Amino acid sequence: QVQLVESGGGLVQAGASLRLSCAASGRTFSSYAMGWFRQAPGKEREFVVGISPSGSMTKYADSVKGRFTISRDNAKNTAYLQMNSLKPEDTAIYYCAANKINWGPDKQLYPYWGQGTQVTVSS
Repeated sequence: QVQLVESGGGLVQAGASLRLSCAASGRTFSSYAMGWFRQAPGKEREFVVGISPSGSMTKYADSVKGRFTISRDNAKNTAYLQMNSLKPEDTAIYYCAANKINWGPDKQLYPYWGQGTQVTVSS
């Protein structure tokens, strides 16, 4: 089992950058694929990006390609989401999630979730 804690959210203006962190407990972080999802008010939780356990493979939602970058440091049990050129439509609660199956967009495959961190982008 793994516990996840997100941090790094905040209020920024359009065009700014933020880096989110997801700290994981346990000694088997490197065996988990990680994903970032987001949920805006009144909308379903949606996939943002996923990364393989080794970090060698990633998958991005079209809406964030070229602006967001996922990475992980297995020595530090932490995954990161670098968000550049933020837009008001990126406003949401951002969640990290973990699973041992894949790093794709199916949120049903992720049994472990953090509590979320709010990202608000003003125009």
